[in-house]
Amino acid sequence: MPFPDFIMGFPAIDVPFSEDVVQTRAIRSDDGLCVFFTFLQDMELPPHSHGAQWGTVVEGEIEFTIGGETRTYGPGDSYCIPADVVHGAMIKAGTRVIDVFSEPDRYPIKTP
Repeated sequence: MPFPDFIMGFPAIDVPFSEDVVQTRAIRSDDGLCVFFTFLQDMELPPHSHGAQWGTVVEGEIEFTIGGETRTYGPGDSYCIPADVVHGAMIKAGTRVIDVFSEPDRYPIKTP
């Protein structure tokens, strides 16, 4: 089930992946960034690090490696990635997640 229409009305963010691979919608405040991700194709997220991140899987499956520990997350599972910890993932097509980033400018909001 896709995210509701009102969420799909939020602006997209500028990520380094094409829109036919991942669809994004976001809410930004001065204190953080909340992103609704829909992965349309299988995707490998290369290892990287940034400020703190918390997320939850709404639908689908992510195999996350966080700080060298690999675990598979499914619907209802959440994860917390401390600031500056290296992490990467294998994400299955059809997966939807909600991620909250401690950095409000982690990704720029796209302008129409």
